[in-house]
Amino acid sequence: MEIAVLALGCFWGPEIKFSKVNGVVKTEVGYCGGNSTATTYKEVCTGTTNHAEVVKIDFDEKIISYEKILDIFFESHDPTTLNSQGPDFGTQYRSEIFYFNESQKKIAEKVLTIINKKLSGKVVTKISLIKNYCAAEEYHQKYLEKK
Repeated sequence: MEIAVLALGCFWGPEIKFSKVNGVVKTEVGYCGGNSTATTYKEVCTGTTNHAEVVKIDFDEKIISYEKILDIFFESHDPTTLNSQGPDFGTQYRSEIFYFNESQKKIAEKVLTIINKKLSGKVVTKISLIKNYCAAEEYHQKYLEKK
C-alpha cells in the first residue's frame, strides 16, 4: 500500500471521486501543512492555522500508480487558481501535493512540470513534504452516524 495526501479545494468532492477509482483502498478527509498536529474545521477557516483541506488516499500501487493518482488530481481541480476552487476561497483551499518520500517528490515534480507546460506556466500547485496531517474527526463522526 501507498499513501497520497492531496489538497485540491474543498475535500468532499475529491474524496468521493478518489474513493471510486480502481486501486484506491480507502480515502479520508483531513487537514495538512499547518502549524499543529491537531485542528478543527472552525480553526482552519480562520486562516491562521496554515492547514489545507486534503484527501488522504490509500492505494494499491500494483493496481494504480502514484503518477496516475496525480493525473487524476490535476484533472479534478483548477491548479491555476491561488487559494481558491470554485466558490471556496482561503488558504485552506489551495492546490498542494504533500509527499512522503523522495520518490513521490520526483514524480510530483515531473507531473507538475508536464501540466504546467500544458497550462502555459500558470500552475500554482505547491509540492511539500507532509507536515502535521490530521483527520477531520468531526466529519468522520458525522459520516459514521449516517451509516
